[in-house]
Amino acid sequence: MLASTILVVDDKANVRQLLQEYLTEQGLRVVVAANGREALYVARHERPDLILLDLMMPEMDGYQFLQAYRREQATPVIIITAREEETDAVLGLEWGADDYVVKPFRMRELLARIRAVLRRTGAEAGPSKAVRVGDLALDETTHTVTLQGEPVNLTPTEFNLLAIFMRSPGQVFTREQLVDRLVDDGFTGLERTLNVHIRNLRTKLEPNPAAPQHIETVFGVGYRLRKPER
Repeated sequence: MLASTILVVDDKANVRQLLQEYLTEQGLRVVVAANGREALYVARHERPDLILLDLMMPEMDGYQFLQAYRREQATPVIIITAREEETDAVLGLEWGADDYVVKPFRMRELLARIRAVLRRTGAEAGPSKAVRVGDLALDETTHTVTLQGEPVNLTPTEFNLLAIFMRSPGQVFTREQLVDRLVDDGFTGLERTLNVHIRNLRTKLEPNPAAPQHIETVFGVGYRLRKPER
């Protein structure tokens, strides 16, 4: 079995070397890039299974990389950020990242998050049934979503979140319940992180995200996927 490929994007050579050496020792294949522009080139040629992304870089920063790369691929992205830049990391989620870790972090913690995401994405190849709710269709086997027959490009976390809703249309989920269920799929974020993913989902699914027709807010409780009228 081929080793999973991790792309490490950081402008600091010592960080790239440290992560490359540690992750390689753990049986992963690691490629590196020093900025967003270089990362686009490497990602297009190496097809990584997961990207570790610094935000503050010269030439093309992490935000610009995410904006460009998300037009092409839904590869999982974990942002690596300093504590004083944690708000910036949340902004990165709005651009399509799946999670973030705050420096200084323990290598074992980072590895656990990487392994969880790789398990989740590896499980997508297993047998599963397609789900349809109204004009939304989701297939976990092919990891595809369509809205009125048109493909919708979701990140892995957005996909798993939508799958939870579509398996139980009409059921109200609290934020805590959604986070707990996403944790089973490798999610390591907090409730405020969840809010960003909900907002991103609405942007991609709703004609008017301010007046959602699919993912409804149940005030004081949580969220639900509206059941189609018969």
